[in-house]
Amino acid sequence: MIGLTSVEICAGAGGQALGLEQAGFEHVAAVEIDRHACNTLRENRPEWNVFEGDVVRWIKDHAAEYEGVDLVAGGVPCPPFSKAGKQLGAADERDLFPAMIDLVRITRPKAVMIENVRGLLDPVFDDYRESVTEKLRALGYSMQWKLLQASDYGVSQLRPRVIAVGVRKGVGGTFTYPEPAPEKTATVGELLRDLMSAEGWEGADAWADRADRIAPTLVGGSKKHGGPDLGPTRARRAWAELGVNGSTIAERAPEPGFEGDPRLTVRMAARVQGFPDDWQITGAKTNAYRQVGNAFPPPVAKAVGVQIATALAAAGGVSVAA
Repeated sequence: MIGLTSVEICAGAGGQALGLEQAGFEHVAAVEIDRHACNTLRENRPEWNVFEGDVVRWIKDHAAEYEGVDLVAGGVPCPPFSKAGKQLGAADERDLFPAMIDLVRITRPKAVMIENVRGLLDPVFDDYRESVTEKLRALGYSMQWKLLQASDYGVSQLRPRVIAVGVRKGVGGTFTYPEPAPEKTATVGELLRDLMSAEGWEGADAWADRADRIAPTLVGGSKKHGGPDLGPTRARRAWAELGVNGSTIAERAPEPGFEGDPRLTVRMAARVQGFPDDWQITGAKTNAYRQVGNAFPPPVAKAVGVQIATALAAAGGVSVAA
């Protein structure tokens, strides 16, 4: 048996990379431009060979070093396709799908995985998706696009994401998307009860009983827009229905005698996003929360990664994580 290798661009705080690691992929390179996220990656996985800087430049200078890697993955920037933005698509300077295609062309991986927001499936982007599909098909990859809901894979959050996957012809079997997990997804209260009570707050149990649903989508924002809060007015209103004050992020859990709606800490938000508690999010509060809010939930990445590994295993000689 041999292991599976992966190169990831736009790695962020490592949500997708961690899930793929859990699925059996060993990251030989992780590329990210944000220094705070790079610090998080190095803190948790120094062996991932983290590169800090512009991905287009990195592809030009280093991609050829990774020719033959098993998987190329990345959550390319979502603002070009987000309903919260202008949906400029290819006209947006932040569109990195062309960079991803260049990376695939140079490295010739066995498989490709690309994550983005659900807006990418809007009819306005039909031609754009077809263009990406055709360019990757010309390189030998049969692409599929599907909207997955994070809560179907154990993540206590409404977080729909488009996952595009392609396997190179002749190197594996047919990829199929993961089926929803059979177990019940925890409510916000069930998930965070222990963290809310960590400082001795007497109201934690009552709060947890009130927070009886999964969370709305966490919103991380960007350097230009968004701070240490849980998103725009509509998102904060949804959090308020769960008894959470979404106006800011707290440094610590509520203390004894606290009254009112508590705020989430970065660690609480990370758990909502599907990160394990031992994954350290580095940086000051605003930068740390932004990393969490923009992350791809590790459990979803793992579920997709296992299916990719299964497809590649059809060619023989690779192991598949349980």
